[in-house]
Formats: sequence, C-alpha cells, structure tokens
Amino acid sequence: MNYIEAIILAIIEGITEYLPVSSTGHMIIASSFMQIADDDFTKLFTIVIQLGAILAVVALYWKRFFQSLDFYFKLVVAFMPAVVLGLLLNDVIDELLESPLVVAISLILGGFLLLKVDDWFKSNEEIDENNPTAHTEISYLTALKIGFFQCLAMIPGTSRSGASIVGGMTQKLNRKTAAEFSFFLAVPTMFGATAKKLYDYFGDGLVLTGQQLNLLFIGNVLAFIVAMIAIKSFIDYLSKSGFKIFGYYRIIVGIAILFIHYFIYPLSII
Repeated sequence: MNYIEAIILAIIEGITEYLPVSSTGHMIIASSFMQIADDDFTKLFTIVIQLGAILAVVALYWKRFFQSLDFYFKLVVAFMPAVVLGLLLNDVIDELLESPLVVAISLILGGFLLLKVDDWFKSNEEIDENNPTAHTEISYLTALKIGFFQCLAMIPGTSRSGASIVGGMTQKLNRKTAAEFSFFLAVPTMFGATAKKLYDYFGDGLVLTGQQLNLLFIGNVLAFIVAMIAIKSFIDYLSKSGFKIFGYYRIIVGIAILFIHYFIYPLSII
C-alpha cells in the first residue's frame, strides 16, 4: 500500500463509517480495484483506521458520551453480542471480507430494506403528548436487541450503522435517537475489532514497518476529520429526510459492482 491508496481508503472510511452504506464494503471494493485487497497490511489498515472515525464521535458528543454509569452499562450490554459472535465466527468473517460479490449482494438487499424503513416506522417520529420521551428512552433490553441487530454487519456490505439504527427503530426509537446510540455503540465495537485485528496480526509473526506506521497515522487523522463532517451532515439529513436516498445509493452501487465484475473487470471473489 502506498500513501495515495491509504488516503483514498481513509477518506472512504470517514465518509461511510456512520452512513448506512457499509464502510467495510466500500473499502473492500476500493482495495480490490487498487489490487491490494489480499495484502495482510491492507486488511489491518481498513480495521485500524476506524479508530479515527471513533474519536470523531467522542469529540462531537463528549458531553453526552461521558455521562452516567448506566449509559456505559447499556453500551456494554449492546456490545456483548458482537463479542461472542465475533469470536465464534472469526474465520468465516475473514473469508467474507475478501468477497466483493458478497458486498454487492448485501448492498442491494440492504438498499431495498432502507427504501421501506421510513414507512414501516413512521409512527416513531410522532411525539406522544402523554409521554414525550416515548421514542427516545433506551432500556437494557432495547440495548441488547440493538446489539444483536449490529451483528448483521458481520456480513460485509450490510452496514454496522444501518443495522443498529434499524434495530433501534424496531424498538420504537426515532431516527435521531437510534442513529446517535449507533454512533456511541461504534466506540466499544470498533475498539474491540481493532484490538482483535492487531492481536491476530502480531500473533501471526507480522511486524509493522516505519512506513506502515506512518500510513496508519495518516489514515486515522484523515478518517477522524472526514467522519466529523459526515456525522454532522448525516444526523441533520436523517432527521429531516429519512433513509430512502441511502437505499437507492446502495442498490445502484451494488448493481454497478455486479456489472463491472461480470462484464468489465473481474474482481477477486471467493
């Protein structure tokens, strides 16, 4: 991986990490086009630079992130399904992460789902005069259910943020509350994924060169800056307009990937 490739992947990560379009899927496709997808460092890079995007959430929401212990316990509860399933399905997940075809199919299926989400949960956006906090309160059970929805993102192309936001909406949360909890949940989830990836990388006897350390630093800084902009824009747009544009985007990108693979440039698939 060179500096240009690292910058491209970092920008993609920053833009897509908190949008319901799958940051991992986009980086798999981008790295496949750049013919670096099979490189061990590329696989590490695409996970580790998520730390930069995580810090963007902490920076933007620090007053709300550093709050009561009850809030942190709920995050832990929501995080646990990913820990358990991630450890059990580690090898399967690693194989799926090498498949642009899986990404394309997941993008399309998830796109059709997002086209209907706003209609399915329209009542979540209504204010109950008798209970104004009805669509903003998160219980431990709600947190756990959101955590299980987040696990769907172990399939590349599904979108961690999209799965957890929709999971929150199934629990009668409004779009804004579900999205913000998804952002907070990203902190332990992505930190855990990064720690596991680094452990596996060094456990295989691999080492990081000086240039690779520079690439990781640049990637995290760029992901942080771009994610700051993306989060603010996404929350504003989602609150007003909903998910449909992201659904159309996913379908178009998924079909484009399939077309390119079968008719123009065969991407490496399992």
